[in-house]
Amino acid sequence: MRHSALDPASTPDLQARIAELEQRVAKLEKINSVLIDRAERAVDNGQGSAFSLFQTAIGLERQVRERTCQLSRTLRRLEQVNAELADAKNLAERASRAKTRFLAQAGHDLLQPLYAARLTLSALDEVQTSDEGHRLTLRVERALFTSESLLKSLLDISQLDAGVVIPQVSTVALGQLLSDLANDFAPIAHLRNLDLRVVPSSVHVSTDPLMLKRILQNLVSNALRYTEKGRVLVGVRHRHDWIRIEVIDTGSGIPKDQHCAIFDEFHRGKGAASEPEVVGLGLGLSIVQRLIRALGHRLALESEVGRGSKFSVELPRTEGLPLPLAQPFEDHPSQGRGLSGALVVVIDNDSAVREATAELIKRWDCKAVPICDLSEMEEVVAQRGRAPDLLLVDYHLDHGSGLDAIAAVHASCGVDVPAIVVTADYSEETEARVAAAGIELLRKPVKPAELRALMAHLLE
Repeated sequence: MRHSALDPASTPDLQARIAELEQRVAKLEKINSVLIDRAERAVDNGQGSAFSLFQTAIGLERQVRERTCQLSRTLRRLEQVNAELADAKNLAERASRAKTRFLAQAGHDLLQPLYAARLTLSALDEVQTSDEGHRLTLRVERALFTSESLLKSLLDISQLDAGVVIPQVSTVALGQLLSDLANDFAPIAHLRNLDLRVVPSSVHVSTDPLMLKRILQNLVSNALRYTEKGRVLVGVRHRHDWIRIEVIDTGSGIPKDQHCAIFDEFHRGKGAASEPEVVGLGLGLSIVQRLIRALGHRLALESEVGRGSKFSVELPRTEGLPLPLAQPFEDHPSQGRGLSGALVVVIDNDSAVREATAELIKRWDCKAVPICDLSEMEEVVAQRGRAPDLLLVDYHLDHGSGLDAIAAVHASCGVDVPAIVVTADYSEETEARVAAAGIELLRKPVKPAELRALMAHLLE
């Protein structure tokens, strides 16, 4: 039999089913309520964390901005300080260059008083009649020699630092240069009871002959100064396309911690000789280093305390005919020959030098006529009735150069009067101009014996 929906028999089952569903709904609602509550708490917690992170980010951004501003201010201050330091450095460098240029260009004026003093002293020595007088003049001469050496060394350094010394590279025969070196230092080595040996060489090198000679002179002088006994050896070693000129001594040696310091200005090692002929001023090696740098050569040092030192100069070897080096004038045995009665006109714009020179050569039985410029020359010729026998002319005059004055005298007198240009200008340009004119050149301060010998030679 089929029951209807409202059949009382089916009601209990339906009610049970409804009750079960209601329980399940209540349970789901409870679970849903718990989940909703957790979700809301999670959302609330998430919003709080996000806000906290947002606040932290804002705080960090503010700190970064503040630090960035501080860094920017520091960088700007650093840039300002660097700019100030750069300005100060440039100012110091300009001042140093100006000082260096001044010393390099003022050599003529600085050496003039020493030249006048040396000439006056020579004249004074010739009139001394007592041993005490000669002893005192010798002492003054040694003091002048030291002052002259110091000043000339300072001028050399200034010219090298100023870049006014430009190497004139040519092919040079080492044989002649080494021979001159041996002759120059033989008396000093003999005085100190040292054996100076210079090994001959036929090699040719590419260098500036005057600068290389100055380098070797300083190295040999330094070796003699610090060698108490034994010998000094100068020799040449071949290294393919290079050669090494070595200066070896048996002196006191140099400690390793002093190998750099010895090239500083005014540095003097222990054990230096005290004789005036080899007295050192501490500038020789400093000049050597500057000359080496200017020439592009290489300098090496090996030394052991108590066993001596070896300085080596490396420079390029070359082939071909060498350009002749300027030969030093040799004194004549009888230096007065040709001087007696000679009419010598001294042209110099420095009154002290002019008068001292005239006074000195009068002692050599010459007729000396000092004048300051060419305006007085016509009067001299008119009074004497003839052209002078010799001209002794300063290179830098108030109006023109000494070469101009010599040319004017030649034109006025109609004869080529022998002439000597005397100058404290050590530039190679001046030397080249004088050489091109065929005129003899002496550099101030001139040694009286050297001047006298050259005058005698020209008046023969």
